[in-house]
Amino acid sequence: MAGNSKRPVNVAILGATGRVGTELLKVLEQRKFPVGELKLLASARSKDQTIEFCGKKYPVQEPSAEAFKGIDIVLASAGADRSKEFAPLAVQAGCIVIDNTSAYRMDKDVPLVVPEVNGHAIKDHKGIIANPNCSTAQLMPVLKVLHQLGGLKRVIVSTYQSVSGAGKEAMEELELQTKAILNDQEYAPQVLQKQIAFNLIPHIDSFLENGYTKEEMKVVQETQKILELPNLAVTCTAVRVPVVISHSEAVTVDLERPVSPAQAREALANDPIIEVWDTPEKGIYPTPLEAAGQDPVYVGRIRRDTSSENGLNLWVVADNLRIGAALNAVRIAEYLVEHKLLKQPVAS
Repeated sequence: MAGNSKRPVNVAILGATGRVGTELLKVLEQRKFPVGELKLLASARSKDQTIEFCGKKYPVQEPSAEAFKGIDIVLASAGADRSKEFAPLAVQAGCIVIDNTSAYRMDKDVPLVVPEVNGHAIKDHKGIIANPNCSTAQLMPVLKVLHQLGGLKRVIVSTYQSVSGAGKEAMEELELQTKAILNDQEYAPQVLQKQIAFNLIPHIDSFLENGYTKEEMKVVQETQKILELPNLAVTCTAVRVPVVISHSEAVTVDLERPVSPAQAREALANDPIIEVWDTPEKGIYPTPLEAAGQDPVYVGRIRRDTSSENGLNLWVVADNLRIGAALNAVRIAEYLVEHKLLKQPVAS
């Protein structure tokens, strides 16, 4: 959004000092979102900080009911408990909350949105709009295209998720643990469940009674909700890998109708937020390093599934802090402005 609105939009960021909060500020500035008043909200331990945005320094303050007065959009990324505490207060103050936590994603009264996939759901909001889980967000544009092309019957996803998905502390742990091991020193895991340096961990979030983790079931349930396919067969295995930024996914789809790899490549390449990198014999396929800091969802390794009549296999990579969090949230905010869906008139 290149500053299309003539009216400024008053914005608050809840969790402004966290990894996603930092990325939100970067994306707002890069996309020239028409920010008027800006409030940066974080816990008491951050209240003496100042953060620069568009050449101006803003103080960090503690969230409160008073802080939301006069704000149009709240971008929340401070954790589910904080969202449950403060999102209702923001809505009462007349704000629209775009929540990046898991607090409201499966609430039947809260739209769960990737704007390019189900932007139409935004208009049904009651004050809160949920941003999907990072792994789900990058998968949705790909599955939408394939569903339109051949009709989805079943989706199998294996995720290879970077440590940034677990926050700043996990990123630091990977760095320090790697340095320690290379210097023949010990560094016991403190943030992640097991050593992540030179390793991978098939365990993200807590385990449920069905043997899946919460992370895996988020992908299942959120996919069904966003695509509006409640009976779609989806299964997921989520793995933490020693990558700093960007999540990768090995995706297998079974389709109702036959679709060739060439047809899939063409349809995916025509999507505005997808880039197809798929000439593997020349070493052209996406990796996490290449996706980091970029906006597209990258797709490669598109091929027939040799075990299924109408199956395809794909490799999907995206920056989890952008398309999986901050960028998607800002795109929702842009949609609200462009479609005149803000709850209260914006001060001119």
